[in-house]
Amino acid sequence: MQPNLQQSSKPAVESNRGVQVWWQMTRPHTLTAAFVPVLLGTALALRNGKIHFGLFLAMLIASLLIQAATNMFNEYFDFKRGLDTEHSVGIGGTIVRDGIKPKTVINLAFGFYGIALLLGIYICANSSWWLAIVGLVCMAVGYFYTGGPFPIAYTPFGEIFSGFFMGMLIILISFFIQTGTVERSSILVSVPSMILVGMIMLSNNIRDLDGDKENGRKTVAILLGKKKAINLLALMFIISYLWVLALIISGVIPVWTAIVILSAPKAIKATKGFIGNSLPIQMAPAMKATAQTNTIFGFLLAIGIFIGHFVS
Repeated sequence: MQPNLQQSSKPAVESNRGVQVWWQMTRPHTLTAAFVPVLLGTALALRNGKIHFGLFLAMLIASLLIQAATNMFNEYFDFKRGLDTEHSVGIGGTIVRDGIKPKTVINLAFGFYGIALLLGIYICANSSWWLAIVGLVCMAVGYFYTGGPFPIAYTPFGEIFSGFFMGMLIILISFFIQTGTVERSSILVSVPSMILVGMIMLSNNIRDLDGDKENGRKTVAILLGKKKAINLLALMFIISYLWVLALIISGVIPVWTAIVILSAPKAIKATKGFIGNSLPIQMAPAMKATAQTNTIFGFLLAIGIFIGHFVS
């Protein structure tokens, strides 16, 4: 079915669902992938002195806007390539199911980028203009993740790019704008976040493995096969928890951060949710649990660091 035919067959958004549709277009449960790293980087920076709340707020909003815009680019380009249908399983589909015009989606995404750019100017003016280059690279990756002739998300590098830019780099930028430097400890603490954000992408690719294969994508899940991809997901969860344990033993982070273990049930649920299920709709809860693991893990890690700062 051609994209324009898909669009013409859809009614306008029902008035009583308008707000819900617009909110769903941002893919809200993925926004924690932007919120948690900012909180974590700021928590680490607190050990070096007072926090500049204005910079924290600007970084938080900018990160959320870039993440939401990236989701909208995904919505737009999946529609343009004919990958989204009314029966697609997932959190996208505001174009094919809810009648939002493609032009509206792409314009809103660029609008979010514009606001993030203004916030970036404020951040640079109060920290370092070198961050302007980093910020522009992040925005470019957000666009080319699903846009352009060779989308990153369709390659085996999707997990690496999403994990590095939305996990590790956001933590380091959040730390840098508060302290003016990047320390070894901030890099070490950002590793589990990088892993877990990447696993959100992997879980998405496991769920969509069959459809992605039909559309010629070459994701890690496709290259490994479903069983090995699930094993990789479980292994990365284990490494994330062991990494925190190693940092506690080495004295990099306080013992209070051991509370991240409370997020383990979600990781177990995510892994088990993929085993024995073959339909995308059956695996959707497992993907959601993966995102929740990242959120709860990162939030608890930040709380543990905050507690360690105030009780030391």
